Amino acid sequence: MNNLQQTARVGLFFLLGLALTWVTFETLRGGKIFKDQGYNLIAGFETLKELKDGDEVRMAGVKIGEVEKTRLAGRRAEAILRISHEVKIKSDATASIVSAGLLGTNYIGVDLGTESAPDLPDGAEIKTKTTPDLNSVMSQIGDLGKKLEGALGNLGTALSGDGKGGPGIIQKVDQLVSENRESINKTTTNLQAITDKVNKGEGTLGKLINDPKLHDDLVAALGEIKQGAAEAKTFIANAQAIVDQVKAGKGTIGALVFDQKAGDDIRASIATIRAVSDKISRGEGTLGKLLNDDSILRDAQSIMKKADRALDGLDDTGPISAVGVVYRGLF
Repeated sequence: MNNLQQTARVGLFFLLGLALTWVTFETLRGGKIFKDQGYNLIAGFETLKELKDGDEVRMAGVKIGEVEKTRLAGRRAEAILRISHEVKIKSDATASIVSAGLLGTNYIGVDLGTESAPDLPDGAEIKTKTTPDLNSVMSQIGDLGKKLEGALGNLGTALSGDGKGGPGIIQKVDQLVSENRESINKTTTNLQAITDKVNKGEGTLGKLINDPKLHDDLVAALGEIKQGAAEAKTFIANAQAIVDQVKAGKGTIGALVFDQKAGDDIRASIATIRAVSDKISRGEGTLGKLLNDDSILRDAQSIMKKADRALDGLDDTGPISAVGVVYRGLF
């Protein structure tokens, strides 16, 4: 009996060790002893990068499932996602492979999608997008470094020359300065002389800088110019207002320019005046005869002489006699 009990105990401990080993293994793989069956979704990518079975599927940073299996399907790689039945993924949601830090493991990240969109059924394919990983970023940085190195090499060649006798920018500038050193010295001397004159108040610029009165006069002149510009602006605005009124047919000028009836009346008046002038020129009518007939002028002069003689005789006669004298003198 002792051997049988001992054998039973050994077998029991062996089974218990297997159970503990299985529990530990399952716990390390998925974080659960008993998996949530959930439902499956298919995510297709150009490459799964370092994604492997058992990696997490997260939505908004929360674990909602895991990668059940990875496989190669034709010209692309697919990941079979096991999603918890408590989580519903919308049909417009997008899955991408995300790296947990620079040296962390990869996982599938799923966005929330649109709330009004329908849910993806079991076995459906979820939309995916490719995100740059550390390797592609490092490759791009390496390419950028090569381009930068080439650009710096070209800049160095341009500055110092190509090493085959061709001068660079620095050599060209040095040569230019050497060849024109005398001219540069003369120019510098002239500039120094001009600066000295300006500091002494000589010349127009020197007076402008050093003479306070000239400066004040210049400021006053600028003020007058500004005032004149403001007045000119006001005049232009008033003229524009008058032009607008004329265009609108307002006022006398506007009526003359744009009122057809006023224009017709003016033309009719001018025609009437011209006709009267023509009649007067031809001696027609009373005014025409007065201006053109000399006999009427002579008759008027004769009447005036008679009236003058009649008035001379009024002094010696009475009122009644005076009337008779005037009547005889005139007629």
